[in-house]
Amino acid sequence: MSHTAQIPSHRKPRRSTPRVTLRAGVAGGVLSTIAVAGAAAPANAEPVTETIEMPTLTAGLAGDFARSADATQRVANTLDLQAQQDAAAAKAAKTAKTAKAEAERKAEAKRKAEEARVKAAKAAEAAERASRSTERTALASTSNSDSGSSTGSSSSSSSNTVSETTSQATGSAASVVAFAQAQVGDAYIMGSTGPNAWDCSGLVQAAFSQIGVDLPRVSQDQSVAGTQVSLDNLQPGDILYWGGAGSAYHTAIYIGGGEFIGAQNPSKGVVKASLDYDPPSGAVRVL
Repeated sequence: MSHTAQIPSHRKPRRSTPRVTLRAGVAGGVLSTIAVAGAAAPANAEPVTETIEMPTLTAGLAGDFARSADATQRVANTLDLQAQQDAAAAKAAKTAKTAKAEAERKAEAKRKAEEARVKAAKAAEAAERASRSTERTALASTSNSDSGSSTGSSSSSSSNTVSETTSQATGSAASVVAFAQAQVGDAYIMGSTGPNAWDCSGLVQAAFSQIGVDLPRVSQDQSVAGTQVSLDNLQPGDILYWGGAGSAYHTAIYIGGGEFIGAQNPSKGVVKASLDYDPPSGAVRVL
């Protein structure tokens, strides 16, 4: 064989620098492939001959995401609860404010009503005093007119009337008459027995009580508490009544001189008046 003949070489072909491909697992849903190559691989380098699978990170990340979602949900629940509590507190505050305003309104209305009642009571009291004053003036005027209408003996008649009242009211009767006269001008209030307000039978009972005579409380019983006497034969201290004996609805005290004192009604109070002003039905004598 010629020495120039080619002799196959037993040396293996020189391999280029190997490439190693690293295939990573799915991380966050993305498949990543990492290639690691030699610094200067020739153009005719051999294909990749090794693949290394990297471990997946999916399980750990899923747990983290789950914990994060749970924490986020707890925060959301806490905020929702806080919002509900704030709304409830605001509603309660509004309700309390409304209730307070209503209570203040009612208190103000009550105060004004009380003021109006007091004013009305004062006005009624003033009107009552004025009525009593007018009544006394009218009675005095009537008495003077009756005295003045007489003939030349009018002065004598007036004098006789006064003296008759004074002279006839003696002893216990005088005390009864004096007590009744002291109450003229007092108020009339149904059921009252003094000391500043009376009803008709209350005044009569009190006048006789202060001399030790115990009379019944009501007019019906007072009208039969003594001896029946004629209206033409009256004496000071006799009890006058209006209505039937035993069913009378009003009583008063005869004071002499054709006059009586009695608690008439709420508009007049206790007055002294002529028998002609309000003629009685009958009379009884207890003294």
